[in-house]
Amino acid sequence: MTTSSNAATDNAIYSVLDNNLNRIAGIQGAVLLSNDGIKLSAYLLDEPQAERMAAAASGIAATMKAISREIEGGRVIRQLVEMDDRYLCIVGCGEGSTLIVVTSRKARLGELGGEAVRTAQALGEWLGTPERGQLPTA
Repeated sequence: MTTSSNAATDNAIYSVLDNNLNRIAGIQGAVLLSNDGIKLSAYLLDEPQAERMAAAASGIAATMKAISREIEGGRVIRQLVEMDDRYLCIVGCGEGSTLIVVTSRKARLGELGGEAVRTAQALGEWLGTPERGQLPTA
């Protein structure tokens, strides 16, 4: 992919994030990441924070997928974490990507969950980071 293609993709991702997430009361930011914890795009967050959140959230998402497999729960749709001062919503996006959205406690949980899922679906329609497979054995 060329640099201009990367810039166009980054702009398109940011546009989807902005168009969908700016409606959430108390939006603090979002990160789109590959399932191996690599930040693909950030919204309203600085780079170091977005990269740290991507790395940490990939572990949470992987844990929830493992638990779901263990109990035969199917696809994990979203995870919501309530903190004293923030909400965190983690949503699967495409085949191998995850969207994390952080808000203040001003957000309404139904609105946060709904918008996060809609945003992930919008991105997932054209963004599918394939999951990394096992390396072939010699």
